[in-house]
Amino acid sequence: MATQYSDNIANPNPQLFGVAGPFVIRKIGLSDLSDALRLGWEDFNAVPSHAIILCVIYPVLGLVLFRLVLGYSVLPLLFPLAAGFTLIGPFAALGLYELSRRRERGEEAAAWDAMHVLRAPSFGAMLELGTLLLVLFITWIAAADAIYIATFGHAPAASIPDFATRVLTTPEGWWLIIVGCGVGFLFAIVALCVSVVSFPLMLDRHTTAIDAIRTSLRAVMKSPFAMAMWGLIVAALLVIGSLPLFVGLAVVLPVLGHATWHLYRKVVEPDPNPPQERPRPPKGHRYAADFPASLFPWSHER
Repeated sequence: MATQYSDNIANPNPQLFGVAGPFVIRKIGLSDLSDALRLGWEDFNAVPSHAIILCVIYPVLGLVLFRLVLGYSVLPLLFPLAAGFTLIGPFAALGLYELSRRRERGEEAAAWDAMHVLRAPSFGAMLELGTLLLVLFITWIAAADAIYIATFGHAPAASIPDFATRVLTTPEGWWLIIVGCGVGFLFAIVALCVSVVSFPLMLDRHTTAIDAIRTSLRAVMKSPFAMAMWGLIVAALLVIGSLPLFVGLAVVLPVLGHATWHLYRKVVEPDPNPPQERPRPPKGHRYAADFPASLFPWSHER
């Protein structure tokens, strides 16, 4: 018994110690990032309407935020709210990962197919990590609000030009920009480290949230420069997509969501013994009598 115990200490079993040992991490470079974006764009071109439908919530939220700004009550938080969407974006893109996964396997990718992610064995783990990102988002908004109050107090801006003048032409405003961006950068690093490949991994390999986070951290440590560049690329594209009243996010977010799936494929070695999934029956003819049940084909599956 003592010999067996000493052998376990000398050669620990990853499963016993909760380490994501089975997931082999590759070192990636800038060419892999470019290739992931290219493949993400191809997925978007293949199913553009589906991707836009899945991400329409972002432009809608952007327009709502713009409307709220007309009352100037949330004006100081407009940029933190827009930037904070990057923290919860990996969870919001679950349907996009599913579409990319289906296209990769040569299966049909339709709008309703994205809903199959709700039936994934690890969907509960995805919710856990999604909740963590939501808490991170709320914390960031609270921190941004505290920074603004510490700089300008509780007095609201009289108008949008007044707010712009405060922020861009005063020493306090530049202090706000520097400190706010610095704190936001730290939040973004945390979100990137814990989620860069976590959600695609949970969808593909049905792992736990803890093992997915560990694998993401290992991926960042394996390729720190490439992951840092990926974070900058995501931030730059989100800024570009946000400029025309956030409408550009309807294209940017789907492309980034699909690209994240392909980045995961480049970072994590595929399962050498993938589980055999039950083949889905081919779709037959649809009739008018099937409406509206035909809009929800997954409800007929057993």
